[in-house]
Amino acid sequence: MKYIYGRGPVMEALKNEEVEKVYVGKNATGSIKKIIGMARDRKIPTVNADNEKLQELAGSTNHQAVVALVSDFTYVELEDLCNKYKDKENAKIFILDKIEDPHNFGAIARSANFFGVDAIIFPNRRAATVNDTVVKSSAGAIYDIDVCKVGNISQAIEKLKEVGFWIFATDLKGEDIRETDFSGKVGVIIGNEGKGVSKNLLKSSDKIITIPNFSDFDSLNASVAAAVIMFEIVR
Repeated sequence: MKYIYGRGPVMEALKNEEVEKVYVGKNATGSIKKIIGMARDRKIPTVNADNEKLQELAGSTNHQAVVALVSDFTYVELEDLCNKYKDKENAKIFILDKIEDPHNFGAIARSANFFGVDAIIFPNRRAATVNDTVVKSSAGAIYDIDVCKVGNISQAIEKLKEVGFWIFATDLKGEDIRETDFSGKVGVIIGNEGKGVSKNLLKSSDKIITIPNFSDFDSLNASVAAAVIMFEIVR
């Protein structure tokens, strides 16, 4: 069980997750009424709480007058993910290679939902996992896409290839994304914030791609890079 906070994330959780209880600020207005209505429709208890209690539960002052107690996040199994998208002609999956910052993870999930990416795959070790920070940073969008946690990214890539995915890895030395053909089933690897994509994953990829650089600064934040590539794919 965990607590999530913020009006957008709590609304998304009420649509998609097992919510046990919702705490709302006393005399809170605006979209709080909608949240209370959604909770009542699902027969989820709501509790009035003062600001100190909400801060205690959220661990933050930025709770926006609502905190929800939810079950642990439900991940999609890799086999189920492959079966689901093996027949989708233009399926798009982003693979996160040891993204450590939960804010980056959440921002990538938010962009993925915005640009219509189908799923995110990430490793279960040395990487951020879905927690309240990821939920908050994604504005709840993490609940609207398939998220798969795997023990071995290389093996996951091979499984994706078996069902027809073409795997792209991001690196400073690669094909300009403006010249890349992203049609068909696509998997894109986004590398660690400091080290980039692992060498073994670069070797496992079908093509290495890069975002064109127009200055002497040679890198982008991982979540920004992911969003740029997502836009180029749909463009």
